[in-house]
Amino acid sequence: MQSHTLDAFQVIADPSRRQMLQMLSKDSMTINSLAENFDISRPAVSKHIKILYTAGFISIKDIGRERYCTLKQDGFNELQDFIDYFDKFWVKKLQKLETILNEKSKSKQ
Repeated sequence: MQSHTLDAFQVIADPSRRQMLQMLSKDSMTINSLAENFDISRPAVSKHIKILYTAGFISIKDIGRERYCTLKQDGFNELQDFIDYFDKFWVKKLQKLETILNEKSKSKQ
């Protein structure tokens, strides 16, 4: 299946999947209640949910006849690691710039 090869950024690249994640950030929802919010087929919604599940962004729990989707942190960790890397990169660059500017300021005094 293709979703095994998708990284976290490919998973969230789709606007429908991002919207599903935002909806699930408010509360867990059944697959049917999620599907009602989209003008796409039920199989297409199921495919998006399977991708989110496989990538670790959601968990699915069967309660009676319903399947409930809930956000899960695992998928977001890859995104956070990537962002953290570049946060450190830019902080380091800004600290270096600050050092250079402070040295130039001191040499002018």
